[in-house]
Amino acid sequence: MSEQKEYKTGLWATIVRELRLLVSRPIYVLCMVGAPLFCCLFLLSLMHEGLPHKIPVAVVDHDHTATSRTFTQQLGSLESVDVVYKPNSFTDAREMMQAGEIFGFLIIPEDFEAKALAGRQPEISFYTNDAYYIPASLLYKSFKTMSVLASGAVVRQVLLSAGAEDSQVMAKLQPIATDMHALGNPWISYSIYLNNSFLPGLLQLMILLVTVFSIGSEMKRATSREWLRRADNSIIIAITGKLLPQTIIFFSMGLLYLSILYGYLHFPMHGNIWHMIFAMFLLVIASQSFAVIIMSFAPSLRIGLSAAGLVGVLSLSIAGFSFPVPAMYLPFQAVSYVLPVRHYFLIYVDQALNGIPLYYSRMNYVALILFAVASTPLLPRLKKALIRQIYVP
Repeated sequence: MSEQKEYKTGLWATIVRELRLLVSRPIYVLCMVGAPLFCCLFLLSLMHEGLPHKIPVAVVDHDHTATSRTFTQQLGSLESVDVVYKPNSFTDAREMMQAGEIFGFLIIPEDFEAKALAGRQPEISFYTNDAYYIPASLLYKSFKTMSVLASGAVVRQVLLSAGAEDSQVMAKLQPIATDMHALGNPWISYSIYLNNSFLPGLLQLMILLVTVFSIGSEMKRATSREWLRRADNSIIIAITGKLLPQTIIFFSMGLLYLSILYGYLHFPMHGNIWHMIFAMFLLVIASQSFAVIIMSFAPSLRIGLSAAGLVGVLSLSIAGFSFPVPAMYLPFQAVSYVLPVRHYFLIYVDQALNGIPLYYSRMNYVALILFAVASTPLLPRLKKALIRQIYVP
């Protein structure tokens, strides 16, 4: 009995044991604090401007008239375009793009001004390097816009010289006026679009890896039986005592993300911030539970880390961040809803972007809660693996 008293057991003793493990191994500090902070600072600083500005391009002007020079100046005045070169030929411009000096170029043909004023439809050619998707997309949009505007300007000049009224000219140039509204992200900012999804996705990845590593290390180092004894041989107390300190740390990192995104950077928050805080908490414990499920079915550190890494990385691809889930093949649509971060993303869209009532996000909250408790029936299976304490390299 004296030895029993000296060897403290229970939930608090398990928590203290876990805290000592966390501070004794630098890898925990690196994965739980260092990696999330690095990802946050890296991604936010990488996309702090929202969109790429002044992308270098070239203009090959074979006309050398006032109209072509005006066209080039107007193209360079666009926010996304920087006309840095004016080569003499298509070959020179192509070599610049192949060397990575520019991301696109535009060719103004000979007799551009004369053909335009005579109504003979001169042809403007432009080329973009689609190996770089975002710069190429922005340049394509800018080149296309300037081509349309130049065409409209020429037609307007011809009609005015023929005696038409300005109101009649505009009605012919744009018979149907469009009124466009970019909802949710009116700034068309890639930082708002990506960081609200990538940061929680990377946080889920780190939670999966750390949870699997902390459980698998007990078996690898042959300390799993001692861990259970410290928890009064209760797998519930053992798991709770081990994961609770990690939950607090990861949730603190999640709160830091939310405070930076919605507090410091003022990303769109049209709902209640407490709804997002609750969703972040559920994401943390749901991800931990998902990792426990992995270790229950594959109680091996090597296999568990591989499975956790695969799930975490795939979440960034098939959770619907950049490619809509309804457009995926049916099996991938089903898999996307088996990922906790998918439901967090849907809550973000409903609560932060759209600000709709909480009622419409109830099923996603329920899904995260179910994820959080889904590992409970598998704990006896995990306990047997911890008792066997057999490490499979």
